[in-house]
Amino acid sequence: MRKALDWKATLWAGIIAGLIFMMLEMALMTMLQGQSPWGPPRMMAAMVMGQSVLLPMGAPAAFDFGIMMVAMMIHLMLSIVLAIALGLGIARLSLNLFASIVAGAVFGGTVYFVDFYAFTAVFPWFAMARGLISLFSHAMFGAVAGGIYQAIAEHDAATAQEARPGAAA
Repeated sequence: MRKALDWKATLWAGIIAGLIFMMLEMALMTMLQGQSPWGPPRMMAAMVMGQSVLLPMGAPAAFDFGIMMVAMMIHLMLSIVLAIALGLGIARLSLNLFASIVAGAVFGGTVYFVDFYAFTAVFPWFAMARGLISLFSHAMFGAVAGGIYQAIAEHDAATAQEARPGAAA
């Protein structure tokens, strides 16, 4: 049986997975590549602020509050849109929690390839961030979004079932 999209679950899945993605990407870039954690947010902010927020190759990226806020607004909006797409798929296929996590990881990997190979025609600076860290972070975004979406949707469905008149106590 197909389920309706749970909008609350979608919103929370997008926000939480988006925040986890950002922290994971920044931490892994610092720990594994010795790069500034502020590079990924600058790449996101450059989508609307222009390439001037990007630094020359090899220059350390410093924290900038305005750039970080723009990056987070863009990133969280995109995360919610992606969670809607993922949630629609999970709801239509009536996936369980494990399948939602796996489907989310595959979805996140697919988003990586679209972002870092197709969108480089519009945002060429994304090409320099291609690699296993970005692929892993995107897959984790999808897995977290899928799991959170399904967990909240299942809770909401159970709560709604209990609230129906005549439901077993």
